[in-house]
Order: sequence, then C-alpha cells, then structure tokens
Amino acid sequence: MKRAHFKQAHHPPLIIETRDLTKRYKDFVAVDGVSMHVRKGSVYGFLGPNGAGKSTTMKMLLGLTAPTAGEFKIDGMRFPGDKTAILKETGSFIESPSFYANLTGRENLDVIRRILGLPQSSIDEALELVGLAEFGGRLAKKYSLGMKQRLGLAGALLGRPPILILDEPTNGLDPVGIHEIRNLIKSLPTTYDCTILVSSHMLSEIELMADDIGILNHGKMLYEGSLDNLRSQALSSGYAADNLEELFLAIIEQDNLARKQKALL
Repeated sequence: MKRAHFKQAHHPPLIIETRDLTKRYKDFVAVDGVSMHVRKGSVYGFLGPNGAGKSTTMKMLLGLTAPTAGEFKIDGMRFPGDKTAILKETGSFIESPSFYANLTGRENLDVIRRILGLPQSSIDEALELVGLAEFGGRLAKKYSLGMKQRLGLAGALLGRPPILILDEPTNGLDPVGIHEIRNLIKSLPTTYDCTILVSSHMLSEIELMADDIGILNHGKMLYEGSLDNLRSQALSSGYAADNLEELFLAIIEQDNLARKQKALL
C-alpha cells in the first residue's frame, strides 16, 4: 500500500502541521513519528482502531501532554512558545468530557465562557447549535450519555473558534444523534469558516463528513490523503470504491501482519 502525501505547495494553506510527532511512555511508543497535514477550512478525519494513538496525538496538539520528539505548528504558531495563543483559537472535545454534576448544562458552559472571556450570548448560541437549547436548565447529572456528548461539543464551540479538535464526538449517541452531530460537523467549516480535526474508529462515519483522512495504526500514519484518492486506491487494489471500510480494515490488517512477521524475525 503506497502512502499518499500532500504536496507542500498546495492551496489552501495548512492550518495544522506535525513533523515526526512522537510520544513514548517508557517502553511503549503511543505515537510514532507522525507527520500530519490539515488544510485550512477542511474536515480532516483521523482514523484508526481504538488504542492507535489518535487521542494522544490530539492531546499533544492541545498541550495536554508533551511530545517526546518532533514538532508541530497550528495556524503558523509553534508549541510550546505560542501555547496560550493557540489554545485561544482552538475548541476541543477530548474523550468523554467531564462536567460539574450539580450544575446545569448552561452553568457548566458558563464556567468555560468566563475562562475564555466570552459574552453571555455565546452560551445560548452553542446550546442551540448542538440541539440542547431546551435542556440548558437541567442538571448535568440528569443528562443522558448522548446529551453529555452534545454538551461537550457545545463547550468546544463556545465563541466559534477557528479550529476544532474533536475526539470521537459521536460516541454513545443513538443513530439519530450521530446523524445530527455528523451533519453539524460537516456544515461548520462553511458556516463558521473553521477547520475541524475529528477522530473516529469507523471509516463509514468519517467518509460522510471528511475531505481528507489520516489512518493511524500502532502510532504510525499508514495513509494520508483525500477520500477521492483512497477511492481510486480501493479500485486499483480490487476493492469496491463504495465500500471503503473493507479497504480501511485491509490496510490495518496488512500493517498488523507485517508487524507480527517483523517481531518473529
């Protein structure tokens, strides 16, 4: 499987760019030399099985954990020097968001709003966007899992940040909820002129909203490029282009097999 890479000279410009980003925990390498290129105004689908290193990569981009090696730029700014400036223009949703159980949904968002120094109106706008307008006054502990996911997304959307980093935002949602959140994510770049990096372990979900994708397995990037490019690779590899999930699983399986053979040598 040939790797697809973006050419550096393309337009629109890159808004997130990592170079050989690596995270080691003692003997375990969670993220292994990842070079990622996210185009401004796009939805970039970050794919891989559970435990592939997606969340760890996103945590590094948000300054929640320090890289062991490599570097990255977000909107031309570099970590760690520009950390505060980067976080000001990045909305995030990482793993299952935690809330103050005894505060209402609205009050939970108000905590974030104050930290960010945003107007009161930004809360209603965010609740409206994620379909929680009528539940803003309910205590967070009385929210269903799906409502908590939506509240986490509302927190990420507060103040309309130009960059959104969303880790498995449809986890725990029912099919209707998944459909609504997917449509929302798909519409955001046009509506709010933002860029979205969204992770999932399901290609079938990502292909309905992403422009470009990166496939990660055991911390290594196996493929990066457009969905159209992946479709043409599917056809040339003998897969049906309308069933990319099979190709995705085959890429992962092929990599796992190669790792096993290498380990036996």
